Amino acid sequence: MRRHRKAKIVATLGPASSDIAVIRQLFEAGADVFRLNFSHGTHDDHRKRYLAVRQVEAEAGRPIAVLADLQGPKLRIGTFAAGKVGLRAGDVFVLDSDPTPGDGRRVHLPHAELFSVAAPGQSLLIDDGKVQLRIETVASGSIVTRVVNHGTLSDRKGVNVPDAVVPIPALTAKDRADLDFALSLGADWIALSFVQRAADVVQAREIVGTRAGVLSKIEKPAALQQLDEIVRVSDAVMVARGDLGVELPPERVPGVQKRILRVCRQLGKPVVVATQMLESMIDAPVPTRAEASDVATAIYDGADAVMLSAESANGRHPVPAVAMMDRIIAEVERDPLYRNLLDAQHEAPLSTRQDAICAALREVTQIIGAVATVAYTSSGATALRAARERPHAPIVSITPNLEIARRLALAWGVHSTVSPDVRSVDEMVEAASRAALAEGYAAPGDQITIAAGMPFGQGGTTNLLRVAEVGGAAGTPAAAAPASEPVDALTA
Repeated sequence: MRRHRKAKIVATLGPASSDIAVIRQLFEAGADVFRLNFSHGTHDDHRKRYLAVRQVEAEAGRPIAVLADLQGPKLRIGTFAAGKVGLRAGDVFVLDSDPTPGDGRRVHLPHAELFSVAAPGQSLLIDDGKVQLRIETVASGSIVTRVVNHGTLSDRKGVNVPDAVVPIPALTAKDRADLDFALSLGADWIALSFVQRAADVVQAREIVGTRAGVLSKIEKPAALQQLDEIVRVSDAVMVARGDLGVELPPERVPGVQKRILRVCRQLGKPVVVATQMLESMIDAPVPTRAEASDVATAIYDGADAVMLSAESANGRHPVPAVAMMDRIIAEVERDPLYRNLLDAQHEAPLSTRQDAICAALREVTQIIGAVATVAYTSSGATALRAARERPHAPIVSITPNLEIARRLALAWGVHSTVSPDVRSVDEMVEAASRAALAEGYAAPGDQITIAAGMPFGQGGTTNLLRVAEVGGAAGTPAAAAPASEPVDALTA
């Protein structure tokens, strides 16, 4: 089952999409990756959804990725004696270490780390920015603030601190328990929430190892100060516009989104744009025109994937939301301007052997009019470097590793397949030809380009480029360019 588009769709599973019949419909409508949100639900809930995804995968015969999204170190205020209080602009309001339920003058802040970095002049944003406080003084165990705008506070609302790097662990005790569980299930991607520095990603990597890809969610202004470093140590990145849009002025978010996409394209890391993409479809059967434009803009900018959150998790129209996103992506990719923009945004290859091969792959594919680019990969690196180049032809990824095939479902333009390992170039060409034919990307007589690494079976060794002509139904190449031709074999 192939997609007739290159950008991917991530759909969040929840109460509205837990039934296997709905999950099957979401996949058929266009979902390539399913997200398990560990901020909500029990481990048993997530296990049932994971197993349902795997059953749909087995029925469809196509690798599907599962993304486990950890809650992260969310800061929250304590409780109020009356459950909620009203605040007026100009009021003095104190956050302190006293666990007593609060009132209209104070509330408990159960995060000692925040007292050490708070400073006069900083802002505290409560309940997604609905209430803004300005810090006036900081004493031992208390932060005295001035209320900036009228608002209501209720129990355990979230606190955002846009002006400081809070020295809290990247993984809370809950995150560690959820991470162990997600890895035991077999999740393909682990999403880290509230990443502030590259060290947060490195800490998670030590636990995850090679069992899953690590995706960093950029939702803190502090992360933008180390953006390049965070992207380098991550396997993928998400523009998480929910909290990012709270901690940054709304007018800055579009520019920051483009900056994150540009850095990810430069470094060849898949990037997902998320949050409020088709928000009105939580209740309405169609999105607003502004939402359709938002999804389209992310695709025009070269995003690998776009994500649905509440729209598919607990909305009234989860399947139509995925179908709408699928149609928007397909419409953009049919627009000649889309290709022009991708080419204009094309990043120069890095000075590595892998990038040199994949840059040549892009050029050769376009010059000869190859119908498909085949990336033979054991670690996923060859397919990801090929995707970085945004070739005109679709990328058929062949790997002997099912886990890698699933992980690559997130990457732009990559159609993942699983095939036994090969031992020679001839076997590789035959497997590539057979896959392109079987998956509907080529017909007998078409030309394909192939990138791989030798010796076979070793990750990160991309060093070979080959052109082949697809043979008959058996997949045997009818003809391949002689080995003496430079375009046929580029080895390092």
